[in-house]
Amino acid sequence: MADENNTVSDLSDLKDIAGDAPAADAAEIAQNPATPLREQELDAQGRAYATGRRKDATARVWIKPGTGKVIINGREQEVYFARPTLRLIIDQPFTITDRQGQYDVVATVRGGGLSGQAGAVKHGISQALTKYEPALRATVKSAGFLTRDSRVVERKKYGRAKARRSFQFSKR
Repeated sequence: MADENNTVSDLSDLKDIAGDAPAADAAEIAQNPATPLREQELDAQGRAYATGRRKDATARVWIKPGTGKVIINGREQEVYFARPTLRLIIDQPFTITDRQGQYDVVATVRGGGLSGQAGAVKHGISQALTKYEPALRATVKSAGFLTRDSRVVERKKYGRAKARRSFQFSKR
């Protein structure tokens, strides 16, 4: 335990000693980012490749500059993901980076249901976009699109109806 009792005037003296050094350091840090810019990763055809995962679904995604066409398992986006909400999920990485209609996407998805597959494609597009344009990494990362959503369905336990639901209690 401290034997000294500090007062408000003691704290103001410390502030005078410190001066404007923290503000100068903050400005310097903003101009010189600590993390270096990553390199662009492209294959022989000039495409960026990434893998996205969500629930039980895995998506292999390739993006290249184009007109904004999205093909999933050989079918158009509107045919494969008929629900508009699923198409909105896929478009989120492009919307947040203002790159709508600038990249063509080719994806193959396996496993899971449609919702999990849409999340996997979104994760894959986000990863591939940061590989094609490394400057966009901060924007996509701050939105949380680079993190794999690790939530999966809980397994069923023995002696239970489902994962947590018990069988109905019978008194007699």
